[in-house]
Amino acid sequence: MPQDFFNPNTADFAQFDPQTRRLLRATVDWFETRGKTQLLDDDRSRVWPSDFLDFAKKERLFATFLTPAAEAGGDPDKRWDTARNAMLSQIFGFYGMTYWYVWQVTILGLGPIWQSDNAVAKKKAAAQLEAGEIFAFGLSEKEHGADVYSTDMIVDPQPDGGYTATGGKHYIGNGNLASMVSVFGRRSDKPIIDSAAALRGKPTQEDYEGYLFFVADSQHDAYKLKKNVVNSQIYVAAFDLENYPVAEEDILHRGEDAFHAAMNTVNVGKFNLGFGAVGACEHSFYEAIDHAENRILFGHRVTEFPQVRALITDSYARIAAMKLYSARAVDYMRSASPDDRRYLLFNAIEKMSVTRQGQRVIEDLADVIAARGFENDMYFPVAMTAMFGLPRLEGTVHVNMALSLKFMANYMFHPADAGLAAMQSLPGASVAPKGATRAVAGALTWSSRKITPRLGSVVKPLRAEFASAAYAPVPSRHDSADDEFLFRQGPSSGLGRIRFADWRPVFESFREVPNVAVFLEQVLALQALLAVAAPTSSQQQDVDFLFAFGELFTAVPYAQLVLEQARIDGTDPAVLDQIFDGFVRTFSANALTLHNKPTATATQQRRALDLVRRPAFDAARFERVLGKARALAGTYEMKA
Repeated sequence: MPQDFFNPNTADFAQFDPQTRRLLRATVDWFETRGKTQLLDDDRSRVWPSDFLDFAKKERLFATFLTPAAEAGGDPDKRWDTARNAMLSQIFGFYGMTYWYVWQVTILGLGPIWQSDNAVAKKKAAAQLEAGEIFAFGLSEKEHGADVYSTDMIVDPQPDGGYTATGGKHYIGNGNLASMVSVFGRRSDKPIIDSAAALRGKPTQEDYEGYLFFVADSQHDAYKLKKNVVNSQIYVAAFDLENYPVAEEDILHRGEDAFHAAMNTVNVGKFNLGFGAVGACEHSFYEAIDHAENRILFGHRVTEFPQVRALITDSYARIAAMKLYSARAVDYMRSASPDDRRYLLFNAIEKMSVTRQGQRVIEDLADVIAARGFENDMYFPVAMTAMFGLPRLEGTVHVNMALSLKFMANYMFHPADAGLAAMQSLPGASVAPKGATRAVAGALTWSSRKITPRLGSVVKPLRAEFASAAYAPVPSRHDSADDEFLFRQGPSSGLGRIRFADWRPVFESFREVPNVAVFLEQVLALQALLAVAAPTSSQQQDVDFLFAFGELFTAVPYAQLVLEQARIDGTDPAVLDQIFDGFVRTFSANALTLHNKPTATATQQRRALDLVRRPAFDAARFERVLGKARALAGTYEMKA
């Protein structure tokens, strides 16, 4: 089950097909045979992982996992399978972000290629993967960062046909050796988009026409590798192109399609961040629990100290939640289609919330493992560095929160909840006592679910609205299918049109778990808050203020998917209750943050306090989960 920790000694990967099982097992065995001493020595010496890439080439690892079936040349084992890619990301994270990063940026580099209509480039990429090569994604620039409209990679049309490209890129993983670098740039003879104006209104097709993606070879003479911009094993390149020749067959995307390719590539690639975090946290937990369980201070095991008991139990539950959420998010990614784009919200939360939860795990475990975590025979320092980086890779937390907030209205106010929205017009709703607000919200929520199906049968616009939120159940997905939709996601716009199925039934089905019931009260109070005191127009321009709302909102889909996966797996109710104990505490803390925001209105301040709850404490439940955490002591230690 996902809440069970990954253990290299016992993992059999039984959920996958035979070839996937063999390759995952071979990867684990390579790391374990190589040993912890070599792993840590290479990290300290900043050794480029050539031996790892030799292993991947010999096993055809990247070729098998990262070649879509359409480009596989009939090889039945090659496909883009998000479930097994996620498992491999978790394994790489378990052993070190160096290995995860080389894999991750190869995925990003392949994204624009697999999405393109350029058959020549796709055939070349498939052959390069088969040859064991790695790839890179040339989007970022030192001066412009995420402002890709302002790119200084200039592509000049040549009189005799073709183009030359001149400009620099920065923060480009694998930029030292990538055989194909997907580079974003703009033509010199076309207009450039004013990025500030683009934030105010969508540019026209003519505005976009000069932008493009093309492929470059890092070993070409006109590709000038400047340096590694980080002090690490990984190579995060700064490079310049100087009159680099770009042929028509090198161009992947033109115009607005180039922007869609960039965003959709990030949708695919960023998803792996959470799984890398899970792996790093699991390995760190083994080290921390081994230390704390076996060290005696003042006649007691460290795991018997009250503060350590709380930290260990919370960390165990936090990792369990990370794994539950991530496992279910895989299903939504694999079942996505043009008619079901809910994955875009769950994806943003995977890369933002799961990685931040992982950072919190490492911070708490650092208080458990203390000085032992800094010694030179420990994996823990590797994880500490990685976990402060992951939430900040591939777009900052604030970027992903802003993306998530685009879904808040549609998610929280399901079309069948039109009655709840009527609270906005109820006289006195903004100043009513908390109990009255809660009662009205509950009544309107219940009645709207009863009434609106009948309204939808007679009112055509409502009928279409309700139908847009009707989805077939999303199954658990470990089948050996090719996730080809990920490379035909289409326009990255239209997020406001995405509808979500009703999230309440899964919460209600777990109401016998005490802290799920408490959390549901908080979420319904959030719904009422949004109904009577949604962010004003000026507040919607204040990212800092919106972040406070975002912290509350994103906790709801996170909890939803945790429960969905818990139902699939039959998760121990004690573990689930402990997970939601943490959710209740965090939700209350975030509600107080909103209450204390200087730009919050009086109504928002008042209604924010409606969200504050105490979790339901159960000593027996706490001891049960603590026992599960302590039982991991001595079950895994990486071979020296």
